[in-house]
Amino acid sequence: MVKLIMLAVGSIPVIVALLIAIPLITKPDIPFSAANPNDTIRIEYTKHQLKKISFGVTDREGAQKTEILLIKNNGEIEYSVTKEGYPQPQIKSKLSEKQIRKLTALIKETGFIEIPSESFPIKDDVMDYQKSNVKIILNGQIKQIHWPEQNATEKFIPPIITMVEFQLDQVINQISE
Repeated sequence: MVKLIMLAVGSIPVIVALLIAIPLITKPDIPFSAANPNDTIRIEYTKHQLKKISFGVTDREGAQKTEILLIKNNGEIEYSVTKEGYPQPQIKSKLSEKQIRKLTALIKETGFIEIPSESFPIKDDVMDYQKSNVKIILNGQIKQIHWPEQNATEKFIPPIITMVEFQLDQVINQISE
């Protein structure tokens, strides 16, 4: 009986999270009502394509490619890529007011700032994988999260993180074309 009660109490946060996340994932757009003109946001997004190199007794991870995207509150973007240790020319661009509001609304509407920072250990048999990092400063609140791609870890990556990652990858694709 006690186990049943503990199971029921433990499942309440999971059900609430699903009730919040499912509509957000299935909707094509985040409502702009979550963002207001006084919001200030700064996003630093980094992606590393990592490869494990074994030296027999020890392993070392090396970045084959690193991408850094910086989005400032005024919409200015700085994007830089380093491939196998060689930096590529930096790309500067600008996001529209609508795109900034969309990103801000996504961060605020999903509660991204409040999600707990977790550790996502990498499986031992994974040799090549992508690891991402995002640092968001929203109205003075700072949130930084590191995570690998889902197939490189046994832990579940929350959909909120993958939604933000998808939107930032779209920004990268837009400016690097």
